[in-house]
Amino acid sequence: MKIYHNPRCAKSRQTLALLQENGVEPEVVLYLKTIPTVEALKSLVSKLGIRPLQLIRKGEPAWKENFKEKDLSDDEILSAMVAYPKLIERPIVVKGQKAVLGRPPENVLEFI
Repeated sequence: MKIYHNPRCAKSRQTLALLQENGVEPEVVLYLKTIPTVEALKSLVSKLGIRPLQLIRKGEPAWKENFKEKDLSDDEILSAMVAYPKLIERPIVVKGQKAVLGRPPENVLEFI
């Protein structure tokens, strides 16, 4: 199991703690330091069963200032996430070919 984690995010910390409380020690990916590639993001979006736009944190200043009013393709949105990784919604927990957003953190219980 893997978690795309931002230790400064309360939901991300809660999700990681919930996994650990249930005996799971996931591989922790600090995605702001180890930025996922476009291909890795495509894989995550596919595993989540969503479109790239659904993985965007639309309240982030980088989104509002650079992308909000634009009609972007999926590839352009993925490229924006690589350029501005804070745009990536978090946390994302991956198990095999499935992934889930930890919003709310209890979403990850389906993997335990």
